[in-house]
Amino acid sequence: MTTAAANTELSVAELKALLKLQQEAFLTEGPPTAEVRRDRLDRLLAAVLGSADELAEALSADFGNRPVGYTLGTEITTSIHVVKHLQANLEDWMRPIDYPDDFLPTTVDVDPLGVVGVVGPWNFPITLVVHPAAEAIAAGNRVMIKFSDGDVRTGEVFAEAIAKYFDPSEVAVVLGGVELSAAFSALPFNHLMFTGSPGVGKLVQRAAAENLTPVTLELGGKNPVVVGRDAVLSDAAVRLAGSRLANGGQFCLGPDYVFVPRASVQEFVNATRQAFVDFFPDYATNPGVTSVINARNFDRITGLVDDAVAKGAKAVLGVPEGDRAAVADRSTRRIPPTILLNVTDDMRIAEEEIFGPVVVVFPYDDIKEVIAYVNDRPSPLAAYWYGDDSDDFREFRRRTASGGMARNDFAVQIFLPDVPFGGIGQSGMGAYHGKTGFDTFSHQRAVTTSQLPVPYAVQSVTFSEEGLARTKELISSALAEVTARLK
Repeated sequence: MTTAAANTELSVAELKALLKLQQEAFLTEGPPTAEVRRDRLDRLLAAVLGSADELAEALSADFGNRPVGYTLGTEITTSIHVVKHLQANLEDWMRPIDYPDDFLPTTVDVDPLGVVGVVGPWNFPITLVVHPAAEAIAAGNRVMIKFSDGDVRTGEVFAEAIAKYFDPSEVAVVLGGVELSAAFSALPFNHLMFTGSPGVGKLVQRAAAENLTPVTLELGGKNPVVVGRDAVLSDAAVRLAGSRLANGGQFCLGPDYVFVPRASVQEFVNATRQAFVDFFPDYATNPGVTSVINARNFDRITGLVDDAVAKGAKAVLGVPEGDRAAVADRSTRRIPPTILLNVTDDMRIAEEEIFGPVVVVFPYDDIKEVIAYVNDRPSPLAAYWYGDDSDDFREFRRRTASGGMARNDFAVQIFLPDVPFGGIGQSGMGAYHGKTGFDTFSHQRAVTTSQLPVPYAVQSVTFSEEGLARTKELISSALAEVTARLK
């Protein structure tokens, strides 16, 4: 059978055989001890750190250009903190939970599920498989990883690194295209974790439903930003520009559109444009710029901008006047940082997630307008606010829904190890990170010991007239109590 070490695509039969191998190994071993889990986490970390340079270089090649330092900082070193935190808390999280009771004392066992499938995206292909895989391992599971087919070179390096430290019965990486991804999602895992677009997430959930496989979906969405009336515009502009340039704008938590007080729109646009220029004055050649991942996405993003401009939107480019970077370059897949104004609902960019270095700016007069606009659309993965903890902010926070929220910064809601991370509605379901992830990949099973004076099983089949009278008295008393509160 083809194993994780191979760079060829598995057949569906081989994929099923790999799952069976892990299922049988899990049943033979039983729930692994903390020492075994800690060892597996060490091996996962060694695989990532030991191939750090090769992974960064491969990922840069897959993107066309992605700064090696950016990959090392965002995708490699994060694994260190994730693994250390899991190892430090393993025993506490594994420990059964006791619920004392005079008649029904109960212990809740925290059991591993079995085999967890992890499907990763192309934009952060290492972090977004290593992180959930580590939590699944900490919870005592075997793991099968479907690496993104958008990062072919990186996938080969990653698969070889994992195969060096793991037998396929413990952790395995499979590589392949759309057909293999569909077959992977249809496997009867004990849990399936998917990170990607809402459109593909729907396909994954449909496939998993055939086996009633529980899923955690971390998707995307058009993430709103609100600049409060009390915000320092220059600071908000710099932070917004930086967040829109992160990973070339290819970030599920990236800002998609910004609401700015009407009187401050021009000042904010000018400051944001200048911030773009200051970050990359030589945008066309700067090695710090991350390219758009492929020609298809390049054409999609430029198509959104072209459609908006053709229908009346105004484009403000974040590059120096006359710079050759003012024209999108398909050969290098670099799109100039762009601010769009006068966007209307008939433009495609008003509905589609941008996922590139482009941001839409809207004016607002009242926070109610912003709340209505956000609530009229699918709930995003993230929402951002620049300004103080004002009445407007509290109303926005209270009246809108999003996977997470940050004030005065970008994506900081994901940094604390035990803060749940996940979407809501179209932006996903379920959550992970730290203890939340450990619980997601565990089953809490209640084990109750009966010490009832009359066994419940006997009561349930020998219900006496006296018992019926007591039950009716309880119902009558509770009804009177709740009716009094409703008056």
